[in-house]
Amino acid sequence: LQKDLDEVKVLLEKTTRKRVRDALTAEKSKIETEIKNKMQQKSQSKAELHDNEKPAAVVTPITTGYTVKISNYGWDQSDKFVKIYITLTGVHQVPSENVQVHFTERSFDLLVKNLNGKSYSMVVNNLLKPISVEGSSKKVKTDTVLILCRKKAENTRWDYLTQVEKECKEKEKPSYDTETDPSEGLMNVLKKIYEDGDDDMKRTINKAWVESREKQAKGDTEF
Repeated sequence: LQKDLDEVKVLLEKTTRKRVRDALTAEKSKIETEIKNKMQQKSQSKAELHDNEKPAAVVTPITTGYTVKISNYGWDQSDKFVKIYITLTGVHQVPSENVQVHFTERSFDLLVKNLNGKSYSMVVNNLLKPISVEGSSKKVKTDTVLILCRKKAENTRWDYLTQVEKECKEKEKPSYDTETDPSEGLMNVLKKIYEDGDDDMKRTINKAWVESREKQAKGDTEF
């Protein structure tokens, strides 16, 4: 193990590629942890033998640093699943039990422990639609965690991942009643453009309005 560690350190000094460096750093951390555990196991075994007790393998969990909140991800969907992709360099090298996902009918949370000395977490609440807890799962691929949320209602399309995202997008749409007079709807849109516009936009709209009124007064209703 010590020879492996020395060789990894030599390679780390020579590499200039970030991806290779990240992989080597993860491997270095893994080897150092294994050496530490072996040394502690050996020390405890000696103590237990001295007390005429059977040696036992002791693996001391290492303490990780701070927890990083994951905010960047991608998602798409199929007829049966909503798929969330989280990129984490070196995640495929940590033990499988270090990658944990907990599902509820309308949420999921991800926790990745001891990845390059840090933990990573992601919590998504208020999913747009219910999911099947039993049918949902995770997959760990090279530098990626794939979360598979099984749709309760198959063959239905999700326009958004969460209810909050849907509400935020809908608030951005122009608000007018399509069943009212079409000209009233147009006036509401023009009013919103006027209120949100700069001085040049307001002058342009005012000029068009005045010209429209003058044409109507002359009997010409074109706008």
